[in-house]
Amino acid sequence: MGLGGISIWQLLIVLVIVALIFGTKKLRGVGGDLGGAVKGFKKALGDDAEKNEEAVEESEKAEAQDK
Repeated sequence: MGLGGISIWQLLIVLVIVALIFGTKKLRGVGGDLGGAVKGFKKALGDDAEKNEEAVEESEKAEAQDK
């Protein structure tokens, strides 16, 4: 059994139908757009984490100077 009770053959049939309806060129474009969005999201998360680390380091330095 596959995902959630869906067999591999059912998934393949759905993929073939979607490819026939939309065409491979359009699906490739959607896949590229989706990949770009995921990449941008990961980059934004990484940038946010770096900013948080910098803020923590600055606050630790400020606390050390106050003591």
